[in-house]
Amino acid sequence: MNAVERFRAVMAGQPVDRLPRWEWATWWGATIDRWHGEGLPATLTDTFEIGQYFGHDPYRQFWFWTGRPAASEGLPHGHGPVGSLDDYRRMRSELYPDPAKHLDAMRPWFARQARGEVVTWATLDGFFWFARALLGIERHLVAFHEQPELLHAINADLAAFHLRIIRGMKAGAAPAFISFAEDMSYNHGPMISEAMFDQFMVPYYAKVIPALREVGVVSIMDSDGDVTRMIPWLERAGIAGVLPLERNAGVDGMAIRRVHPEFVLVGHFDKMTMARGEAAMRAEFERLVPLMRSGRFIPSVDHQTPPGVSLAQYRTYLDLLREYTGDQ
Repeated sequence: MNAVERFRAVMAGQPVDRLPRWEWATWWGATIDRWHGEGLPATLTDTFEIGQYFGHDPYRQFWFWTGRPAASEGLPHGHGPVGSLDDYRRMRSELYPDPAKHLDAMRPWFARQARGEVVTWATLDGFFWFARALLGIERHLVAFHEQPELLHAINADLAAFHLRIIRGMKAGAAPAFISFAEDMSYNHGPMISEAMFDQFMVPYYAKVIPALREVGVVSIMDSDGDVTRMIPWLERAGIAGVLPLERNAGVDGMAIRRVHPEFVLVGHFDKMTMARGEAAMRAEFERLVPLMRSGRFIPSVDHQTPPGVSLAQYRTYLDLLREYTGDQ
């Protein structure tokens, strides 16, 4: 099987020759800086090329820019530039750029995907993530209670933007999957209630997910933290899967699988084991074996490989990854 056939088969719960070998979150910049000093060729800086150097299956990511302003982390209390509906309306002309050029840049990769040479995927800002980028963390959470009309205005426009992107694709010339950047959970669970999810997010996913299905695109939500309680919400919204299943947040992939047998899961390999050597990494892979055998699961580091991991330790991880994702 080629990488595209293998990915599509795993997503559909079908038999594969082996599991995909894919690093969805790649590596921190400081990690690559360290590895450049430990033998990684200095000419390798592109994450796709680095992945190929390490022998990963070819996966190429594209991120559609929404025109959002600079990150708000440095502002007081995490406040972004939007504090009211009027602020948003004034800023709207700076948002939602024409995606045509971006789609044009992707088309040669779609052609390679059609030949089985590379799995393409795109990332879209989600209906929790993007409003938070505009408002900042504190304002965003308060807005669910005090400014519902603002959040609905943002999400309606964002859904329209996503539909413009999807309409520029067609079956056979679209990413194999799309991830929605959300980060709407933390180590104790979701940051909002199910009722809020239903009110502020489901109506907009209900517009976008059917359009993705029409062009054969799988939808996966990207959220850190403990996503366990959210999974029934995501299934109801039509989302096919979730990543990265952070182990340190207490996520138990097999517990999820028993309740949600057809939900796609990606990640779940505890990145904190990588600096502890081969025995710890092997034990972590052994923990994942039942999940790997359950189908619709791709093992991958549960977030970016941290700079505490040496190049030699990462190569040990790769050796184990090849061993445990071998012939099925």
